[in-house]
Formats: sequence, C-alpha cells, structure tokens
Amino acid sequence: MRFIPLTFHLACALLLATLAAPLHATDAGRILIVVSGEGRDQGKTRPGYEFDELSQAWLIFKANGFAIEVASPQGGAVEADKYNPQESFNAALLADADATRVLADTRKTRDVKASDYAAIYVVGGKGAMFDLPRDAALASLLADAYEHGAVIGAVCHGPAALVDVRLRNGASLVDGKTLTGFTNEEEALFGKRWAKEFPWLLEDRLRERGARWEEAPLMMPKVVVDGRLVTGQNPYSTPGVAEAIVRATGRTPVARTAWRDELTMALAAQAREGDTKSAAAALAAETARYHVDLLGLLGYYQAQAASRDDDIRHALQLMQLAMPYMAQPELKLGAAEAHLRLGEHAQARALVQRVLEGKPDMEEARALLQRIDG
Repeated sequence: MRFIPLTFHLACALLLATLAAPLHATDAGRILIVVSGEGRDQGKTRPGYEFDELSQAWLIFKANGFAIEVASPQGGAVEADKYNPQESFNAALLADADATRVLADTRKTRDVKASDYAAIYVVGGKGAMFDLPRDAALASLLADAYEHGAVIGAVCHGPAALVDVRLRNGASLVDGKTLTGFTNEEEALFGKRWAKEFPWLLEDRLRERGARWEEAPLMMPKVVVDGRLVTGQNPYSTPGVAEAIVRATGRTPVARTAWRDELTMALAAQAREGDTKSAAAALAAETARYHVDLLGLLGYYQAQAASRDDDIRHALQLMQLAMPYMAQPELKLGAAEAHLRLGEHAQARALVQRVLEGKPDMEEARALLQRIDG
C-alpha cells in the first residue's frame, strides 16, 4: 500500500476550505454604500441621490464599528438632490472629513470586489431609477455579494438596483422575496416631475420580477427583512434599514438617540393607532424635539391620497396635531377639505373662515367655502 504524506491530506483540506470559502468570505467589518451618479444641479436638471438616506445610514454603520466605502456607476464625485445641511444627521456627516473625501471620489462599481464587504447598502433618490438598473457591473456585484453571504440592503428608490440581479443559477434575486420600496401611491404624489421618464415604476417592476410586495401607509416608515435582504419603503425608513443591516451581519446595534424625524414619525404612528391625546401631550411638552412641519405635511399628503374614510380621519388627526404650531393657511384648508369629505360641514366651514379672517382675498379659501355652502 502506497504511503500518502500527511502534507497531501493537509493540502486537500486546504483546497476544500478554499472552495467553500466564498459562502462566508465577506469582510465582516466593511460596508459598501452605493449611490446614483446621475444628479446635477442639486436635482434641478437631473435627479441624484438622497443625502438624508446616505447620512443616517453612514452614521449608524460607523457607530457600529464598520469601515465604509462608497461606489457609483461611473465613480468620482456624486451630487445629491437638494437637502437641509443643518439637519443634525446631515451636519454630522458634512463635518466628517473622511466622509466628504470619499463622496468627492467614489469608487466605480466595476472596480470593487463583492467579497470585501459584509453588506452592500443602496441609497435611494430618483436618480437611482436611471443609472443603477442600467449598471451591469452593479448587478453582478450585488449577485456575487449575496452569494458570498453578504447582506443586501436598499431604501426608497434604491431597490431599483435589484430588479435585474440574477444569481448563478439564473434565478432573480427578488423572486419570492418579501420586500418594499417607494410605492406607486407615493410616486403619484411626489414623482410627478421625473416619473414620466422612469423606465418603469419601481413597485410594478418588482412585482413583475416575483417579489412579494409590502407597504405601509403613505410615507410612513416600513422595513422588510427577508433573510439577508433588507429593504425600506421611503426616506423615513432609513434608520430602521441601517440597523436591520447591522443586525443581519450578526451585530447588535449600539444604543443611540433618535433623530427628530424618527421621533416625529413615531408620534405620527402613535396618533394613527388612536392615541392622539398622548401624542398631543408629548408634542406640547417638548415641541422642539419634533419636526412639526413634517407632521403637518404628512397629514396633508395622506389626506390627498386617502380614498377611505378611516384613512381621511387618520390624516386629519395628523394635521390637527400640527395645526397649533403651523401658521400656514394651506394646512387649515387641507384639514377643512378632509372635514368636508367626511361630511363634517360645520368643522370645515369654521376652518375656512379662520383662514379668511387673516387672508380675506385668498381665492383657494373662497372657492372651498363655496363648495361647503353649495
């Protein structure tokens, strides 16, 4: 019997381990953020990515010990749509010299290796509907990363990058997966300028690809986790998506103080669940902690989209919460319109008359009063 040296057995074991490694070869301490490079003129002439969706996720990933890299289809500098640089999470990222350096010279998606990352997170923004689905290198990167055991996350329009991702066996990444993204309802209200140029609507295309679609009420946070696939419905889902990605990599997210928008959305959810009295008390006690304009606008737009009486009432509750702190007459008229749709003519008339006391020549208010009295 021929003697086989021990070193041969060790070499075989090493080879088998190498062949098996791709399933778990991701760098456990590194996350790649992917952004659209489409943006021009702060989104005026061409839409780009949402800075809020980048900054909040970046801060959460960094706080949890991850190294962060950023890539875009063409690489180089990338431009976000218009945003508020004074918002706390944006100001924090802008003050980070490493972050601004990385954003000034993003890597090309074709130049990064899937096995280098524990997770890939795709930022939304309307620009994501244009360049990300066309980027074959990005599709290959996402497929390879998923098959290497990485977590794939995307928020808002970011899931547009997933629609044509195919795994080695030819199956669509999203087929049979439960996920979410920017909804048709949200697009109808907020995508009017650019949606007509989209190659398709995100919700429609993901459903066509076999995804099991889930959604929350208009612009309310929603995070869906299906194994190593994490998706969020809209910008307000970003913190939840980022922390879900951290958990999916095997880490427990560190404790942190919720941002103003998060607190506001939690307050809105509390009101929608029927606890308006506690929500009103919390808002009155610490008004500065909340983004009151966001609360009012959320109710205003939810009322526009609502078709059922229950949804109109929920939207009206949000407008009523914000009204003591917002002087804009449009909010009162939005609430009056909601009352009218519910058949509550006296309440609608009282609100319109309050507007006309301050703006007697406001045509929109006069027209609404005629409808109420007609």
